[in-house]
Amino acid sequence: MTTPLAYPATGCKALRRPPTPDSFRALRVRPVQSLDDLQRVFAIRAAVFMAEQRCPYDEEYDGNDLAALHLIAFIGREPVGTLRLRWFADFGKIERVCILPSMRGRHIERILLAHAIEIAARKGYRLMIGQIQARLWPLWSRVLHCELQHGRESFSFSDFEYLEIDIPVPRHPSPLTAGSDPFILIRPEGDWDRRGILEESAKRSNTQDREEAA
Repeated sequence: MTTPLAYPATGCKALRRPPTPDSFRALRVRPVQSLDDLQRVFAIRAAVFMAEQRCPYDEEYDGNDLAALHLIAFIGREPVGTLRLRWFADFGKIERVCILPSMRGRHIERILLAHAIEIAARKGYRLMIGQIQARLWPLWSRVLHCELQHGRESFSFSDFEYLEIDIPVPRHPSPLTAGSDPFILIRPEGDWDRRGILEESAKRSNTQDREEAA
């Protein structure tokens, strides 16, 4: 099972009011690295976007899910929230933020967003954008240090009006670069601080090299 993400110290700087340590301890967030977790993500989104907001299936599952990084949040063993991240040349995009109805009011969205921005900062991004339902702008503006994109008009799809926001990303103290340790760069996305399977492979390869040289 994927190790839960560490406390997002850099990502929390993007929040107007970070959740309490107890809120963080009650929640486990991890990047999706298995089909089982992706199915959990789809189940949460079906409950929120399809059941609550009556979004058609083909509009909710839009062809971008296999090209994105997903985060999933758990309380105990139960998946309770998720979001999706996509990456462009000089910005990232936060999408599909949703919490199960029965789990709202526990700051889960703040914790997910802090982890998302932590990952973006680690990757060296300084800007994330969001396309948010216009009715939710007051909520987003209370949660994040963000602003409406200047000169951009609202637009509509799936029966809701949307606005675009800019979310400045705090600078990470140790961002990934082209000069980072090669084994860090080949670890699973979002899970850069835990030894990966290919490092075990390197041990095997080094043992074989020594045996052949003997």
